[in-house]
Amino acid sequence: MAQLTTDEITEIFCIADDFCKEFEQELKKHQIQDNDGKHHRNRKFAMSDAEIITVMICFHYGSFRNLKHFYLYYVGEHLQSEFNNLLSYNRFVEL
Repeated sequence: MAQLTTDEITEIFCIADDFCKEFEQELKKHQIQDNDGKHHRNRKFAMSDAEIITVMICFHYGSFRNLKHFYLYYVGEHLQSEFNNLLSYNRFVEL
């Protein structure tokens, strides 16, 4: 398996983060405003969308066939320093 360096992972994250910021701005332009006066939850996750996208790109770049094995044994053990707020595997898959 060709392993990604820390610099490559950081570059992927920066590209994903820029995409997420632009996508969020475009999404807000086209949303219907809810004027019912109720407050709606907009909870943030421990991992950002850009971090989740970065993990998925790293999975597809590598030779792993199983996402669970990749997430638990590669990301969880070897990339812990790059992703400080890792979610449980089940929560990651839900998002």
